[in-house]
Amino acid sequence: MIIKGEDLTIEEVVNVAVRGEKVRLSDTAIEKINNSRRYVEKIIKKGEIVYGVTTGFGKFCNVVISPEDTKKLQRNLIRSHATGVGEYFPEEVVRAMMLLRINALAKGYSGVRLLTLETIIKMLNENIVPLVPSQGSLGASGDLVPLAHMVLVMMGEGEAIYKGEVLPGRIALERAGIEPVVLEAKEGLALINGTQAMTALACVSVAGAINLSKAADISGALTFEALNGIIDAFDEKVQRVRPHRGQRAAAENMRKLLDKSKFITRQGQYKVQDAYVLRCIPQVHGAIKDALNHVKNVVEIEINSATDNPLIFPEEGKIISGGNFHGEPVAINMDYLAIAVSELSNIAERRIERLVNPSLNEGLPAFLTRNGGLNSGLMISQYTAAALVSENKTLSFPASVDSIPSSANQEDHVSMGTIAAKKAWKIVENTLNVLAIELLCAAQALDFRFEERGCLSDLGKGTRRAYELIRDVVPKIEEDRVLSRDIKKLAHLIKSGELVKKVEEAVGTLE
Repeated sequence: MIIKGEDLTIEEVVNVAVRGEKVRLSDTAIEKINNSRRYVEKIIKKGEIVYGVTTGFGKFCNVVISPEDTKKLQRNLIRSHATGVGEYFPEEVVRAMMLLRINALAKGYSGVRLLTLETIIKMLNENIVPLVPSQGSLGASGDLVPLAHMVLVMMGEGEAIYKGEVLPGRIALERAGIEPVVLEAKEGLALINGTQAMTALACVSVAGAINLSKAADISGALTFEALNGIIDAFDEKVQRVRPHRGQRAAAENMRKLLDKSKFITRQGQYKVQDAYVLRCIPQVHGAIKDALNHVKNVVEIEINSATDNPLIFPEEGKIISGGNFHGEPVAINMDYLAIAVSELSNIAERRIERLVNPSLNEGLPAFLTRNGGLNSGLMISQYTAAALVSENKTLSFPASVDSIPSSANQEDHVSMGTIAAKKAWKIVENTLNVLAIELLCAAQALDFRFEERGCLSDLGKGTRRAYELIRDVVPKIEEDRVLSRDIKKLAHLIKSGELVKKVEEAVGTLE
């Protein structure tokens, strides 16, 4: 993948972070990087006072640093800012973080040397993954703390995972044949002043949420058939008079998935209306799709932005200290994503309840089991879904509304963007498991429907393929067994993208 600093997409971030695609800089990016560095060196020779280049940081911005202490200043910056605690970020998140920092620096507004940037690229391509604690960022001067832990390894310090082994940073670099970098003027600040931890989490979360949005349409359609849902509610005419893009897309997805189904019903055939969790799938899933599209657009602007400070404008002959490091755009949108995906789990859990509850499931056996009492069937799977949904509700409280000043009140409003992004990421993971439970319950319910009437070929074009994929992974539940294994397998079917991919092969692209 050629990195230009201008047009990186979330899908490309996932390709590098998860699938290990290699990267290199474009010729244009190299030229911009070199121009920016030459201007920094010119400023240093003139002895001009510039924040972070010839001064201290934060509240120490008025302390002038002598030229002979420049390298020590940058090294001290990284060491002093590496104060992270808690669990480490997953490897794919750290790889995304590294890629996003490369892309931001490739824009040529940061003043780093090409050698320094190429060190990160070599680490990424050799799959040296720094151990980065997940707690400690306020998301104000960017993600100072997590990015400092990333840069420690570039310097031959800290710890990293290399070929499955946790090693001291210097040893990991040695084994990969990479020289540690000695940071020079401006470089330490350029490397850690940015939003790349929160946007790394954002990229992984947005990609996962978009996949879940389509998977929820699939699991919802299976439940819809199992409960003999009334298809009229998805009629295009209904959506046309309330033309939200996401609502129309969700309704169209449902029509595609249920096309040719003999398990759906018509208005007045058996009942007049369905419960909201069936009838309002386009409205609820559609609003979530609109939210995800908005968040995706914001995140893709952010990942192609220069977010450090000060910024170098060599063509105009200026170095400007601004606030592009502030994480507010990402923070607010990660809170938005958290709320949206939490709602996806919320409605799915209510569909699960309708499947297992004999008072609501249109004549299916209680908890979808024979010999109820001796067998508990899928009773407790709904408990797990409810627990996950409840956790999501607590995680949905916005982090971006909070602020605690730092650096002696110099940094007096902070975004808490990384906290918002962590919560959104956790909600995506929880919702994945809720949808896996819905797949488990819906397939079991359809097995009972097959005994009453019809067979696999009577399912919709999309739901038939989904049912086959489910049964390829987990068999029908004849008597009680450990269900956590089944849930895990179905969660992998969703997370891998295989469910959506195979169903789309049967019905066309889902939005």
